[in-house]
Amino acid sequence: MNTTPFRIEHDLLGDREVPANAYYGVHTLRAQENFQITGATIASFPDLVVALATVKSAAAAANAELGLLPLAKRDAIVAACDEIRAGALHDQFVVDVLQGGAGTSTNMNANEVVCNRALEILGHRRGEYQHLHPNEDVNMAQSTNDVYPTAIRLATCWAIERLLAAMRHLKAAFERKASEFAPLLKIGRTQLQDAVPMTLGQEFSTYAVMLDEDMARLREAASLIREINLGATAIGTGITAHPEYAARALRHLVRLTGIELSTAPNLIEATQDCGAFVQLSGVLKRIAVKLSKTCNDLRLLSSGPRSGLGEINLPAMQAGSSIMPGKVNPVIPEVVNQIAFEVFGADTTVTFAAEAGQLQLNAFEPVIANALFRSFKHLTHGCMALADRCIDGITANPDRLRENIERSIALVTALNPLIGYQAATAVAAEAFANGTTVRDVVLARRLLTEAELNEALHHDVLTRPRVFLSGARP
Repeated sequence: MNTTPFRIEHDLLGDREVPANAYYGVHTLRAQENFQITGATIASFPDLVVALATVKSAAAAANAELGLLPLAKRDAIVAACDEIRAGALHDQFVVDVLQGGAGTSTNMNANEVVCNRALEILGHRRGEYQHLHPNEDVNMAQSTNDVYPTAIRLATCWAIERLLAAMRHLKAAFERKASEFAPLLKIGRTQLQDAVPMTLGQEFSTYAVMLDEDMARLREAASLIREINLGATAIGTGITAHPEYAARALRHLVRLTGIELSTAPNLIEATQDCGAFVQLSGVLKRIAVKLSKTCNDLRLLSSGPRSGLGEINLPAMQAGSSIMPGKVNPVIPEVVNQIAFEVFGADTTVTFAAEAGQLQLNAFEPVIANALFRSFKHLTHGCMALADRCIDGITANPDRLRENIERSIALVTALNPLIGYQAATAVAAEAFANGTTVRDVVLARRLLTEAELNEALHHDVLTRPRVFLSGARP
């Protein structure tokens, strides 16, 4: 029995001692030493680890069908990949998420972990690569340049589905509030100035609609992500791969994932082009913009509570100050704002990284993956927190809503069709100068009877289009 704390492995640069209990090998060891950058390893993105194992499993199955990989080796590789896909050995994916080499270190980390676990399944010890080799067997008919982007795309597909689920959850929360607040009339605002009336329900329904539109854009972007370049090998020519390999590997990937993947029509183009990531990142930025705008609105509408707008109450989640007793801050909208700012920066990172690729390969996909996966994770968690810890607990202040609309000069806009723009302007000026209401001025000037005024300022009339059967009064 080997009791030494390490084993010797060899690569292009020579021999190295690898921890005896490690499933990774010499390539991963060197990368771990070289890239001590973020402190976050590949294992911090479980979807990527699972995606890598899924690609390796599909490749082994395809190569075995083509008679290129013995069935015993295929079975061991597939079994090892199944364990990783189920959550095992993720701690062995130790390379930093940011790395040079276009993702080669990530691919080799996967090759070595799969290989050493497969060796154990075959009855051998880790590192006995004469029986099963990380490059020759696990990486057969593959290159980092098709494995890594394919794995990123698979992981992204799963991230998209989780974000869509979180957005649906948030949309449903806004829809419930829109229904609850439907009877409550309030003043609308443009440029932070009083505008025309609306209902609080209408205001909240717009947030649900914005989410729905962004979900549609995200599904559109997902269709491009499902196009993969597996079978391209180094630059897209398919060198070292069997002519039927790409189609067979695709079939196994679809079988393993249930995702409607397709092979890119031009693998040379697909290997160097990161346009799909740029578009997806733009959609994530769009989602972040809308969420942040919504949170800005919530903070404004709840501001005060006595010296601000104070039209709604956000649920109190924690004490807001170490010095001001009783202060409660809008902490959930604030954290979603900060998520949005982070996504804006991530989109800039993806843009520069995609542009910086040269010739037949983009070497900067690791930073693209890092930016996208973090944006997905934080947006998903942000949507859930906003729904569960903010929107569901919002209440309205009917008295404040009523007071604001009665005192608003902008209410006179609704009277334009009845008294004319010039008379309405005079009413607005007088009401503002004297600190009185539009209703009081109209009645004092006898521009409308009280019954006519009540009809003109009725809830239903103020919040939807209306046909005026008679023209303005002279």
